[in-house]
Amino acid sequence: MGRSMIARFLLLALFSAATLLRAADSPPNIVMIISDDQLWSDYGFMGHPTVQTPNLDRLAGESLTFKRGYVTSSLCCPSLATIITGQYPHQHLVTSNDPPIVSGAAKGKGKGKKKSPEADAAFEAGREKMSQFLEAAGTLPEQLKAKGYLSLQTGKWWQKHYSRGGFTHGMTEGGRHGDKGLDIGRKTMQPIYDFIGEAKKQEKPFFVWYAPMMPHDPHTPPDRLLAKYKDKVPSLHVAKYYAMIEWFDETCGELVKHIDDQGLKENTIIVYVTDNGWITNPQTGRYADKSKQSQYDGGLRTPIMIRWPSKVQPRMHESLAQSIDLAPTLLKAAGLAPTAKMPGINLLDDKAVTARTAIYGECFTHNYVNMTQPAQSSLKWRWIIDGHEKLILPNIINQPQDVPELYDLRADPTEEKNLAKDRADAVTRLAEKIDAWWTP
Repeated sequence: MGRSMIARFLLLALFSAATLLRAADSPPNIVMIISDDQLWSDYGFMGHPTVQTPNLDRLAGESLTFKRGYVTSSLCCPSLATIITGQYPHQHLVTSNDPPIVSGAAKGKGKGKKKSPEADAAFEAGREKMSQFLEAAGTLPEQLKAKGYLSLQTGKWWQKHYSRGGFTHGMTEGGRHGDKGLDIGRKTMQPIYDFIGEAKKQEKPFFVWYAPMMPHDPHTPPDRLLAKYKDKVPSLHVAKYYAMIEWFDETCGELVKHIDDQGLKENTIIVYVTDNGWITNPQTGRYADKSKQSQYDGGLRTPIMIRWPSKVQPRMHESLAQSIDLAPTLLKAAGLAPTAKMPGINLLDDKAVTARTAIYGECFTHNYVNMTQPAQSSLKWRWIIDGHEKLILPNIINQPQDVPELYDLRADPTEEKNLAKDRADAVTRLAEKIDAWWTP
């Protein structure tokens, strides 16, 4: 081999090594997929006998997958606020979907009912206050700016303009659910693809918030998918919901494929979580008891997945995980320190995961009662899961007819048998833990 050939070979080797070093040192891209109103068991990999989710099944097999994941609240707006801040609702103060009910405003918003200018103004002032709560708490996109991240909001977004959440790019301009952002998934994926292209062009790491209003109602799946389920379930309402899940699954597959096709797979973290659960009432098509807005696992439980091929070994994990863990996990992965306000753990730290024995949460009224004191005025339930024991404590101010509920989730995953009367000692022990965690 001649000298010029050797020199050329060494130069190429040095260039390749430098390129690999830069890739290893560069912060990972982050894509957060958030399902909207989906029961924790409605996935193929979770054992559902009918629903088909091949793309999410594949993602689960490539991820660190927590089958016992939970959100902190079974209502979308506070749940999403927890995901983006890494804080409990009583910390970030976005505890409800809407401001206090004002005659002619909140109840009729967006439903064609007659509204007064004064009521509308009060409603919008309340929404502004909710956005201020979120800004004061601090968000993941805002913190990622320290590492040069570009960030994109799509889909569900309650807190007015996307910039209020610290995003550099976005679709939502201020509508209650997300206005133009709601086109994502149901109509197009192109805004995400364009954003990824722009981030690559600028050679910057990126964060994508993919929170389509899917499988959330209206349940309007393509006919080709609805036909697959019509004869497999006793109700058209259930068939529509199942078809929506598969439609959502298809969009997730398209998104993951685009990332992989762009050569971004190895250094892109894909996170999956659901904002809250849903069980279809087969008669009405609305959500059934023990799901959305409830204190039960049907509203609170979700699989949580983390795919990061260059760093994370895929496995199915039986330990508890929670939505408050996502922000600190992602910040640490990006080389940033979680804030002191974040009570969650790093889900990539196996010692921290296995050392945890209990998680906590809280559910509030759909509308605020008093925005300056939401914890005291709007709280409905606090809950703890300690191992496989679950205790639900009602707030007697808002739930005067409720009693404490104790369940063995291993033996009774649908929470049918309240053991509180027979196991008073466990109720006392777990109630003390809840009070030590947070007393309003």
